Amino acid sequence: MLDLRRIRTETEAVKAALDRRGAGTSAAVDRIVDLDAEQRRLSAERDEVRQKVKALSKQVGRLHGQGQADEAESLMAESRELREREKVLDAEVERLAAQVRTELLGIPNTPAADAPDGAGEAENVVLRTEGYDAGAYGEHQRVPHWEIGSALGILDGERATKVSGSMFSMYRGWGARLLRAMVALSLDRNADAYEEVRVPTLVLSDTLQASGQLPKFADDAYHIERDDLWAIPTAEVPLTSMHRDEVLAETELPRRYTAYTSCYRREAGSAGKDTRGLLRNHEFDKVELLAVAASEAQARACQEHVLARSESLLADLGLAYRILDLCAGDLGFSAARTWDLEAYAPGVDMWLEVSSVSWFGDYQARRANIRHRPTEGKGTVMCHTVNGSALGWARTVAAYLETHRQPDGSVAIVDVLRGYVGGAHRIPAPG
Repeated sequence: MLDLRRIRTETEAVKAALDRRGAGTSAAVDRIVDLDAEQRRLSAERDEVRQKVKALSKQVGRLHGQGQADEAESLMAESRELREREKVLDAEVERLAAQVRTELLGIPNTPAADAPDGAGEAENVVLRTEGYDAGAYGEHQRVPHWEIGSALGILDGERATKVSGSMFSMYRGWGARLLRAMVALSLDRNADAYEEVRVPTLVLSDTLQASGQLPKFADDAYHIERDDLWAIPTAEVPLTSMHRDEVLAETELPRRYTAYTSCYRREAGSAGKDTRGLLRNHEFDKVELLAVAASEAQARACQEHVLARSESLLADLGLAYRILDLCAGDLGFSAARTWDLEAYAPGVDMWLEVSSVSWFGDYQARRANIRHRPTEGKGTVMCHTVNGSALGWARTVAAYLETHRQPDGSVAIVDVLRGYVGGAHRIPAPG
């Protein structure tokens, strides 16, 4: 969440920054300022009453010691009235504090100053395109992956729907092997710098809230009401909360983690979008990279590092890709700056988002209360967080099948994957 002190002292600047998102949150910021001012006023009054109670207690003790019981009783009656007033004030202060926090949880992050201006995805900036030549793709590559998967017997959408309903996928045989190989490749590639963690995929509400998923995206999440647990939409969620309510040493930062998990999204806002094949699923596999950093400078370096790791995987998989700098109006709720990686899928003639590499500033760390103790100076400082996928494998598989389909209907297996599939060079053609 945003720093309340920043909202208090830089109100107009915060509103202007949020206006770059088109967030329409100016009224909420003004409410926070008013609620905060009232809370601080009542808090000061409560503290003043508390001091009077303490002073009266000392006087009562002194009067009892001097044998002045009547005078002491009179002061005790006054003290009891003040204590009741203190309780009322304290309850109101707590109520206002809770209301301020609720309002803060509904305010998105402010965009980084260097995030491009723009109202939506049409105004995202393409930074680079690698390996793409529209005229280089043959007719055999212009086949949608769901047709390729069905012909090869490696994607079984019909049985996935029978088992779980629409927008679920079932990988079979070589499909399952290909997916597993990609996951293993990513984990092995990043093992030198990122500690692998097998995180739970069911988490508490506080865990989802810490990363910014709640309350904003409750309708997109799967909630197990009986146990009040949520299925994670990404491993970013539990990884972010690993250090919730902790104080880390600055010398330990950055902390880097990677996790492979199944991820779950209801896709409540997917009406009208293409949901065929692997384009948009309720359940999908993903490898996540996350860093906890000490400062903006360190976090920005971590963001570059995550981007380079994800980009290298796409290059080695032989996929054309591009990097987008998301404009302020298309940033995720918690992000300050995001670069999207999109792989080109020739069969559907689409650029598919396979990773969002985001720097969150101290926004998530403030929600999760993740701090570090500087090597110099006193007190503690909020950490920064960075996250990105390496990669979103369902769409990566889609782009891979379409790109590497051969004229005979088989699918080539690139060098980096062969060690994970027994040295095989291709997924054989049907028949």
